[in-house]
Amino acid sequence: MLAAVACTALLSTACNSNGSAIRIGVVGPFTQARGESMQLAAQLAADEINRAGGVRGRDIELVFRDDRANTERAVAVAREFYDDVSIVAVIGHMTSGTTLAAAPVYNGGERPLLEISPSASNPRVSEAGPYTFRICPTDMAHGARLAKWAHEQLNATRAAILYSNDPYGRGVRQVFRDRFEANGGQVVADDPYLDDLPSFEPYLRRIARRGGVQVMMIAGTRVGAERIIPALDAVGMSPAVMGGDALSGIETGTLDVEGLFISTAYLPDRPGPNNARFVEVYRVANAGRLPDHRGAGAYDIVHLLAHAIEAAGTNRAELRNYVAGVGSETDAFAGVTGRIAFDENGDVSGKDVVIGVIRAGSLVTATDR
Repeated sequence: MLAAVACTALLSTACNSNGSAIRIGVVGPFTQARGESMQLAAQLAADEINRAGGVRGRDIELVFRDDRANTERAVAVAREFYDDVSIVAVIGHMTSGTTLAAAPVYNGGERPLLEISPSASNPRVSEAGPYTFRICPTDMAHGARLAKWAHEQLNATRAAILYSNDPYGRGVRQVFRDRFEANGGQVVADDPYLDDLPSFEPYLRRIARRGGVQVMMIAGTRVGAERIIPALDAVGMSPAVMGGDALSGIETGTLDVEGLFISTAYLPDRPGPNNARFVEVYRVANAGRLPDHRGAGAYDIVHLLAHAIEAAGTNRAELRNYVAGVGSETDAFAGVTGRIAFDENGDVSGKDVVIGVIRAGSLVTATDR
């Protein structure tokens, strides 16, 4: 397993690669903490496949590129992969913004290229094109589930929303607000932000002057949340804090986030022997760390693509058509994240999100109160 870690450090790897390796692009913000699990788990899956003999007698080679969660960089990487005729499919992009930015490249021209995202949840991804797929639920599922939890489990009637001003943040925020208000709740404040905002305290002091809230909803990334949560203490507020799956990984930092609620399509304590085996192998290979939803999704996509290539070959169009039929023309794929079956928009059908809570430094499944 240490070999897997060594390979990922090279960013373009296949430990047993040869001239006939099947090359798959993998793109995400790998120099950021949130991209680490995706990279490590994808390589773990490729190593497993290669040790078992590869696909059609050929190794899988993962070609890693870092898009830094930047849309311009994402487009450049997409063009590189698109123009490289040896790349048969792409795993990524990780974020909604980069997936949407890159989709016109993958879906255009005479040689469109299949891309499957593990975690791009914005509803607009459904309309990105016939070569764009994802295996995660949309923001609608996250926002709705968080609003339901706030209403039914936290008995909250007043909430505030801070959301990152990007496709992900706006998507989760809108659904949460609509559902929370439909349940009779009041949204006291609803403010966008950028991660480099000098201070969140003015937002929070204004909320305090309005009588405070029982729930603070952060529809953004770990970077913003790690600044918002200490600012709550600074202004003397102590609401329950919750957010979408972009907060995953915050439990590994130094900030006290005990009791933080996070919606996600995957948790390491998900029941079932396949997931238990994956989590243990990942943990052993990576110094005791646990995978997040991005890593588990990437792991599933590598195995799904290997299955599809075994059946349909490496022609880009034929591979895309086979993947599009998973769950309709062929059996659904049983992954560690659950059942994978695609609808006509390239969305995974039948997947829901769960609420996790941080307890003793780990994100675990929250139980109803």
